[in-house]
Amino acid sequence: MPIVEKDPWRMQYFAGVVCPADVVIPTDDEEAYRLYPAERWVYNKLAICETQGLEHGPHGIEPRRFPVFSKPIYNLRGMGAGTTVIASRDEYERVQTPGHLWMPLLDGEHVSSDVAVVDGTPVWWRHTTGVALGDGMFDYWTVAAEPRPAVEAYGGEWLSRHLRGYTGLVNLETIDATIIECHLRFADQWVDLYGEGWLESVVELYADGRWRFHEAARRPGYSVVLFGCHGVRYRIDADRVNELRRVPGVSSIQITFHEDRALEMHAMPPGGFRLAIVNCWDLAVGLLVRERLAKAFRSLQPDAGFETQVIGGE
Repeated sequence: MPIVEKDPWRMQYFAGVVCPADVVIPTDDEEAYRLYPAERWVYNKLAICETQGLEHGPHGIEPRRFPVFSKPIYNLRGMGAGTTVIASRDEYERVQTPGHLWMPLLDGEHVSSDVAVVDGTPVWWRHTTGVALGDGMFDYWTVAAEPRPAVEAYGGEWLSRHLRGYTGLVNLETIDATIIECHLRFADQWVDLYGEGWLESVVELYADGRWRFHEAARRPGYSVVLFGCHGVRYRIDADRVNELRRVPGVSSIQITFHEDRALEMHAMPPGGFRLAIVNCWDLAVGLLVRERLAKAFRSLQPDAGFETQVIGGE
């Protein structure tokens, strides 16, 4: 399929989109890494720090000050895997990990920005902010209607300087407008909240190198996430999920794991195991549907003494 989506729960967004057979549009980092050898250096977090003049280093080079933020130099599976805060030199000596780096512990608004880019020049932005829970998890995300001028100014200059020659979608993750990650694809978690015609415009961008998405008045959307505990196998009542999909104000529901796959084969943040995502136009509706959705899951280990937790994630 020209729009390459590896997660079956997100195929619902692309099923009706016509795409030329010779056009490949990635939605995950593994495919983007293969498709763009000249630009895939952006997945090297050392390079992301270096191009911005941020103090950083691989584990083995001791930071001059603490605390610092630590994460894998490369992580194509996402979900905050392997991330942690290192508070002191003693802790650093204990937790050094080959293939990881440290960088400043940034403070400020954490924004995920999808950017349509033509020859390195941004031509469209949409910003999403998350309510963090810790341990790599977010309670919910708000797909904002308004711009983020600081992110667009700083990120736009960085893209123009470093991605000249690239045309396609980029996802930038920033904290206080400082870039912490760059992905050569869009965030496929909430594309149904971008408005009618957006995906067709994405196809035209990759096929013809031009962006002609004409938005009506933007409205905010919300992506509310349900987490359970690690180490527990779950099963979902599919009929109940379909009922909840019809609740007014709900755009879509994703069940975000493979029942037939080993738990350890899922990329998940340290804090929990992501079960589902509710995309909606009304936050109160999304939170209520998440609570009801939690009751549609059952553990396949009934003696574990566990009830599905209503918490969030990426």
